Amino acid sequence: MSETKPFSISKQHVVNAYRLVKANRGAAGVDGQSVKAFEENLKDNLYKIWNRMSSGSYFPPPVRQVEIPKGDGRMRPLGIPTVSDRITQMVAKMTLEPKVEPEFHTDSYGYRPGKSALDAVGKARERCLRMDWVIDLDIRDFFGSLDHNLMMKAVRHHTDLKWIHLYVQRWLTAPVQREDGTLEERTAGTPQGGVISPLLANLFMHYAFDEWMRRKYPAVPFERYADDVVIHCVSLAQARHILEAVRERLSECKLELHPEKTKIVYCKDDRRRGKFGKYKFDFLGYTFRPRGAWGPSRQTFVGFLPAMSDKAAKKIRETVRGWRLARGWNNQSLEVLARLINPAVRGWVAYYGRYYRSRCLQVLGRCLTAALVKWAMRKYKRLRGRWVGAYYWLGRVAARDRALFTHWGFGARPPAGR
Repeated sequence: MSETKPFSISKQHVVNAYRLVKANRGAAGVDGQSVKAFEENLKDNLYKIWNRMSSGSYFPPPVRQVEIPKGDGRMRPLGIPTVSDRITQMVAKMTLEPKVEPEFHTDSYGYRPGKSALDAVGKARERCLRMDWVIDLDIRDFFGSLDHNLMMKAVRHHTDLKWIHLYVQRWLTAPVQREDGTLEERTAGTPQGGVISPLLANLFMHYAFDEWMRRKYPAVPFERYADDVVIHCVSLAQARHILEAVRERLSECKLELHPEKTKIVYCKDDRRRGKFGKYKFDFLGYTFRPRGAWGPSRQTFVGFLPAMSDKAAKKIRETVRGWRLARGWNNQSLEVLARLINPAVRGWVAYYGRYYRSRCLQVLGRCLTAALVKWAMRKYKRLRGRWVGAYYWLGRVAARDRALFTHWGFGARPPAGR
């Protein structure tokens, strides 16, 4: 180390961070620079990042804020750092993550190596079959509310690297540039969309919730994915007690539970005959509620089971409509449409078809059939205005080539031909 380079950060570390950022792609930040444009002067740009980080003179630019629709119709603010800032954040993330990851709770699933949202859904499914009550926690404006002082306290606890302290503090306080160009200073929170934000959020919740639950209620299981939390209880009395204790604990950490969305749910099924006001909750794109199912001996029963949520189904239908097959693709063949549609369908089935697959296939079958029928009506003159005729035409295609569209092969019922 020298006086001009007080921080020891290797150039190779910066190169590795750039490669990860490039693989993740992403939109341009406030400077309008894309990854492709950054690469036009790649060597010099990477050197500038290394030089400024090593000397302590790197200051993050404002974060570009865009709003994306949430499942409930409201908008979620998303922060988009510049390409250079994403690389610097990745350098810090690659350094800090190995220090904190081994400390994280087993049932923390969000943004962690080797863990996934489906792992969390599966564990919740298993525990709902064993335990009668669930607390569905909803933290109001979690990413926008994280207390900077508490956040920095947690970071300092896990590393004595001064450059990590310096740059995390600067990222936390970097201003937000709204869509109209105005700048807003930030005194709390971390931008949802930043490279290091998920790791910081996990670190914050590790101390605000996970470790507190382990100390206070070691026998009470939970699943947490970032700020989505499900707690399992053996009785209504226990659920009410723990909910109030969690509310007080999060308040101490400057977080607030949403009063309407946070709720206690009874996991009603064939074995549980009690009555309670709420029998369902959403978790990571799945709705848990009483559902009919087949037992091992082909007998029917009602279980408390997860399936694709209405919000997820609505989002898929909106995506399919957004493809505008009938207008933008009516000069293409069915084979071209299949190449467009099939990768998305495989992703949807892989996620939403893991549990109660019939619900996922029902949604896909209906919305994709409707989109393809409309496409056929617009492409072929003989089918104009003839919904039934186009429907049966698609059925004949399905009978000839069931493998053409992925959802047909997965078991989504194709149209019947005649």
